Amino acid sequence: MTLALILCLTATVIPVFFSRIAAAPTWLSLQALTLLWITLFDDDGFSMHVILAGLEVLLVRALLVPYLLHRALHKSRQARISLMPSNLFAWGVAITLIILAFKFGDGARGDVRALTLGVAAATAMIAFLILATNHEPSAQLVAVLFMENALALFESLLPEPWPLPVHLAVSGVYILTVAVGSWLVREDAAASHDEPSRQVP
Repeated sequence: MTLALILCLTATVIPVFFSRIAAAPTWLSLQALTLLWITLFDDDGFSMHVILAGLEVLLVRALLVPYLLHRALHKSRQARISLMPSNLFAWGVAITLIILAFKFGDGARGDVRALTLGVAAATAMIAFLILATNHEPSAQLVAVLFMENALALFESLLPEPWPLPVHLAVSGVYILTVAVGSWLVREDAAASHDEPSRQVP
């Protein structure tokens, strides 16, 4: 479980510091696979609810949504842009937010629940930082999807998992988010492509 949480944090932090938007679908898939690991190998053991939740994570978060995002970013100029501005100020803010996020787990030092809460909080804070520093529609969409994964990770801390209808509703919102976001990315790319033709020579 601890290894899965560390991998989840790695899949969140590395793209923010070193990746372009084009690589975001891959990192989202890696985040989802760590969520699948956490879901299936929780201490509560296997049950029908756990299996269905694992299928939802695998099919929706690890496969469908990254595929839709990859299609939206294909040949888009936004794909070549960094997910977050590459400057020392932005990096300093990001590192500070990650450290502050793990302060939420101070009440249970060394406990897996504390690490889970820290990773979820760090993912949410990084998502807010991307929203604040990158105005590109594709980057904003990636930030929202990061935040959705943080919400899914937070569920593992609850004493009782969400009922299946809630899982289905969350999955629906997740798919709707990437569908609308992908449409906005394509519209922005089309508008940018048409701009030179509208200029007077």
